[in-house]
Amino acid sequence: MMREETSSPQSSNYLITRISPETCFRSLRDPLRFLKGVGPKRAAQLETLGLSSVEDLLYHLPFRYEDRRTIRRIREVTIGAEESVIGQLVRLEKKFIPKRRRQILLGTLTDGTGNLTLVWYHAAPYLVNGLARGQALVVHGKVERGLGSEKRIVHPDFEIVGPGDAEDKERILPIYFRPGGVPLGSMRRWLAEALAEYARFLPSFIPESIAQRKGLLDLKQSMSHVHHPPKTADLIALNRFTSAAHRSILFDEFFYLQLGLGLRRKYRSLSEGISFSETAGKLTKQMRGSLSFHLTKAQERTLAEIYCDMQSSGPMQRLVQGDVGSGKTIVAWLASVRAIENGFQAVWMAPTEILAEQHFQNLQGFAAALSVPCALLMGSLPARVKKETATRIENGEVAFVVGTHALIQEGIRIPRMGLGVIDEQHRFGVMQRRTLQRLLSENSGETALRQPDILLLSATPIPRSLAMVLYGDLEISFMDEMPPGRLPVLTRLFHEKNRAAAYEQVRQEVLKNRQAYVVYPLVEASERLQLRDATRMAEELSRGVFKEFHVGLIHGRMNSEEKERVMRRFKDGSLQILVATTVIEVGIDIPNASVILIEHAERFGLSQLHQLRGRVGRGSHSSQCLLVHYGAGSENAAQRLAVMEKEHSGFKIAEADLKLRGPGDFLGTRQSGLPDFRLANLARDSQILFNARQEAMEWLAQDPSLESAESAPLKTVLKYRWGQRLELGSIG
Repeated sequence: MMREETSSPQSSNYLITRISPETCFRSLRDPLRFLKGVGPKRAAQLETLGLSSVEDLLYHLPFRYEDRRTIRRIREVTIGAEESVIGQLVRLEKKFIPKRRRQILLGTLTDGTGNLTLVWYHAAPYLVNGLARGQALVVHGKVERGLGSEKRIVHPDFEIVGPGDAEDKERILPIYFRPGGVPLGSMRRWLAEALAEYARFLPSFIPESIAQRKGLLDLKQSMSHVHHPPKTADLIALNRFTSAAHRSILFDEFFYLQLGLGLRRKYRSLSEGISFSETAGKLTKQMRGSLSFHLTKAQERTLAEIYCDMQSSGPMQRLVQGDVGSGKTIVAWLASVRAIENGFQAVWMAPTEILAEQHFQNLQGFAAALSVPCALLMGSLPARVKKETATRIENGEVAFVVGTHALIQEGIRIPRMGLGVIDEQHRFGVMQRRTLQRLLSENSGETALRQPDILLLSATPIPRSLAMVLYGDLEISFMDEMPPGRLPVLTRLFHEKNRAAAYEQVRQEVLKNRQAYVVYPLVEASERLQLRDATRMAEELSRGVFKEFHVGLIHGRMNSEEKERVMRRFKDGSLQILVATTVIEVGIDIPNASVILIEHAERFGLSQLHQLRGRVGRGSHSSQCLLVHYGAGSENAAQRLAVMEKEHSGFKIAEADLKLRGPGDFLGTRQSGLPDFRLANLARDSQILFNARQEAMEWLAQDPSLESAESAPLKTVLKYRWGQRLELGSIG
């Protein structure tokens, strides 16, 4: 057995692990089937929860703690309270209920002061076989009133106790998620075994100076505390995951992620970029002078940050976040003008042809006024037009290019590309975004030795804590101010029984020659979910309440050409009402659309509702968002709708959504790009994330390449945990 040594003259809490990190990780990878008491069958059950190694099990922390520090006498227990008692099982009876086809197990526990009835309605075999009359049990559960003066606990938690064990049962009990058929007691025994055999291999390599400054426990102490809390522990802190042990484990997880993201940013800065001029040129001055409005403070601040990046020698990678209507487009255009006046090409890429056309139409007037040659490149263009446009771009005749993914899919060469603007970036996580950026930069051609600057635009505000994880390798600008004069969208809630009133509001708007969206959560009817669906309702509405109007349908199962065709008809006004799913969530600008009705609003997240609401209110008309809810769902859903009705700031809505739903649901499971945290919750633990990021950045400032002796184990841990997922190939 390897020996641990401590080297902590100033702090006895943080243990510096002397076992090599390679040995630590090799040991922690041991399969669970070899852990004492587990075996192949139980290991297969645990794997259904994603627990396959000893390390997985150790990081499977309790989701809740129960206070069992007070053992009461049976005569003292209170009806309606959760109590713990110890007594002898004097009766055990199995009853089969034919009508319900189930077996009930009844027991009587006594301690000399009274009797307590124990009831199990669904008695599993391990329960029936494990209990016997005469055993001493400690039981815990909510006390109910039975027949007459009888007190009982239904489905009590219990443990068999031996002589002298009663005092040891007065404790804080950890409660774990576990596979069906696996007793809670087994989970605790396996955790105790894993801690006894493997805790010394938990890799506590965060520098001692940081550990002391932040009051961190080493991982061995932390794991022992969270799995076996001492009697004196703060139960509230344990259940809130704010105990010193929880904070230490969370800090450890966040620190290495932020260290990895910081290294990625450093590697990027070592690449040769384009250093644009510091001062505004002729085109920038001309463009600023021609604007009929003043930029907001947020726009000016963001533009200054972009210009600072552009004049540096490294390639810019900046994300601009802001609500619909906050003015991201004009900021990106002014950045494009700076690149163009320096003799380079600016390239914009949008996710759909409609959005690409929209950008081109909005900006070509500005380009023409500055005598900047521009072009639109999309997959649907005739082959001859695409070829001619591609030739002009490659020859440098076009300075401003707007396109779709056709830019990177059809071998287009952009030899003088100085700035790439990628719109609607919110759906891309770390790895997806990196692939897209690499493809875009590779289009600069073989002769381009320097990487272009990249500007990412997102109309989906996300909380800063989440941005630091998803975009921690980027610089981020938050445009949290709206231009003056933009009217807020009036948001109203309607219960399902008042749907007719909501539909009448839509009718009145369309009768004023406005347009409307009606949104449903499903494309087609589902047997499992009793929800209205877009396909069926498009037919019903066009034949019923909206029969006097032209109604269209769009959803995600349509191919790109079908969706583009429907959106063009809606944009040119030949469709007055568009029935849709959330496929309209991203970006089309229809200034004449003044009302959106969202059915089954309780099924949507707050940020998704805010994005949908952003489809209206883009013109000069006052606009409405009508949320029809069906009273289903949790209290959580009701809270979301209440926030939506009152709040208009995308950033405040995003914070509320993250707290109510958590990061996985907030982003969507398949598109989130979220790293796999074992314990961290970005809504709950944002302050720890900020602290870990600060310490990681300060450490990298002192040791940018992790070359010092103290950084050597950090490099190994980082490579093991995040090297592949963050493409940190040069580590080690």
